[in-house]
Amino acid sequence: MSWHAGQTQAPGEGLMQAPDQSSRRSLVESSTVAPAGASAEPGVDSAAEVELEVAGEAAQLRLGARLAALLRAYPGIVYLRGDLGAGKTTLVRGLLRGLGYQGAVRSPTYTLIEPYEAVDPPVVHLDLYRLADPEELDYLGLRDLLERSALILIEWPERGAGALPPADLELLIEHAADQRRIRLKACPNWAPLLSALSVPLAGLENSD
Repeated sequence: MSWHAGQTQAPGEGLMQAPDQSSRRSLVESSTVAPAGASAEPGVDSAAEVELEVAGEAAQLRLGARLAALLRAYPGIVYLRGDLGAGKTTLVRGLLRGLGYQGAVRSPTYTLIEPYEAVDPPVVHLDLYRLADPEELDYLGLRDLLERSALILIEWPERGAGALPPADLELLIEHAADQRRIRLKACPNWAPLLSALSVPLAGLENSD
């Protein structure tokens, strides 16, 4: 697994400070990537970004587990973008395994929503591939979901454009030969998460 960090953490800065949910900023609006060594402050129109490459399903599962360890302090909204077969659900499976869930994990292509209440924080997995109209999200109880302190993982968020709130963290998964290139972009309050993720740990940096 190779790592390319667009944001580094200031020495001594706490990694696991839970972000202020009232300070979320749209990743679409935050188009400027903060330079290396800069610290992202709430209200700054910039986003932290990390790019990495993984090879093999096992490496994607390990990345998901690594994200789980970091996201325990960051309940919020995560977009997962990528073509069919890119590995979005594989990352979700790894994340849930990292949170201790041992049951089956399948993308809720037909039910659209799959909650996982037995993990901490609770996880709600949405797959909007078959969503016919963004307004259908109201009937699915999206508003109630957003009021919870939960980690909300959304595949195919573009299908819910106009009805979904901005993401706190966005992952774009692309095919790169026999690997996957994964770009992670976080709103300013979540920048420390990417700083932590950009430091390879034993067992994660070795791709299959």
